Amino acid sequence: MTAVLVLADLTPSGVRKASLELLTIARGLGEPAALVFGSPSEADIATLGEYGAQSVYVVSSPEVDQYLSLPKAEAVVDLAGRLQPAAILVTSGPEGKDIAARAAVRLGSGIVTDAIGVSLDGGRVTATQSVVAGQFHATTAITKGIPVVTVRPNAVSAEPAPASPTVESLEVAFSDAAKGATVTAREPKASSGRPDLTDAAVVVAGGRGVGSAEGMAVIEQLADALGGAVGATRAITDLSWASHDLQVGQTGKTVAPSLYVAAGVSGAIQHRAGMQSSKTIVAVNKDPKAPIFQISDFRGGRRPPRGAPRPGRRTRPAQGLTGQMTTEAPLRQGLPTC
Repeated sequence: MTAVLVLADLTPSGVRKASLELLTIARGLGEPAALVFGSPSEADIATLGEYGAQSVYVVSSPEVDQYLSLPKAEAVVDLAGRLQPAAILVTSGPEGKDIAARAAVRLGSGIVTDAIGVSLDGGRVTATQSVVAGQFHATTAITKGIPVVTVRPNAVSAEPAPASPTVESLEVAFSDAAKGATVTAREPKASSGRPDLTDAAVVVAGGRGVGSAEGMAVIEQLADALGGAVGATRAITDLSWASHDLQVGQTGKTVAPSLYVAAGVSGAIQHRAGMQSSKTIVAVNKDPKAPIFQISDFRGGRRPPRGAPRPGRRTRPAQGLTGQMTTEAPLRQGLPTC
């Protein structure tokens, strides 16, 4: 079976969840092979094996930490040349997409970024993207070179498939060009104790409707109670009620958690572009005409006028709930594919 190369990211707490999701996708394409930078622990290797990695390649050269992404891209190219994999999978993110793009150029390969699904169709690797602010799904077949795909975190659920991986240390001769930009200092981000926003299974986001910084603090308390991450609209970050790295939307981060709670969020298209791939969306807003209700599964706030039309949606009363909550079943299967 042909190998599928997965760039696996390590964190202080272990293998990043998004990397385990890539291994899950890779199993549907071929035999997963993980590429790891740094010094993985035995527990890290065991975790990669638990999710299906048949082989683990480790690049522990100091260059991968001393310089920017070029050494990592060269390592990907070097290993791809040896394995000739069916595809290269990378987690979408600033560094991941930088590495993927550089590797694709050097390999002369086609690349798709921010995929929400990867599969085989007639022996060709195809990637599905959510495009035009999430209004369409586009399926693309990569026909040139080794397909390179960056996949959004939470696009799939990580599923174990225990294996006993072989571990090989990889020596790479880095070019002088890869050493052109040196990292002079690193400042670790202060830990909030919450999961990373792009990896979180639960996200609680606040919009201008929370009213104040104190109102945003309530959002943070709810996120902590649910074990989730905190998100915000651009209006909130511009008002300094939340830091800019918490912004969700077209000019912020893209998330796809299992549960997205939008409190006081109107649902402008720029915000929806960053969160409408969420599996379940709960919207709380006292404006019954708020655009967020067009994509929400559950709604809370003032009840809209009796008989008010809700185009494209089926609405039924929520069982066991009181007050102003109704349940909505979105007709998402009707999204066109191009």
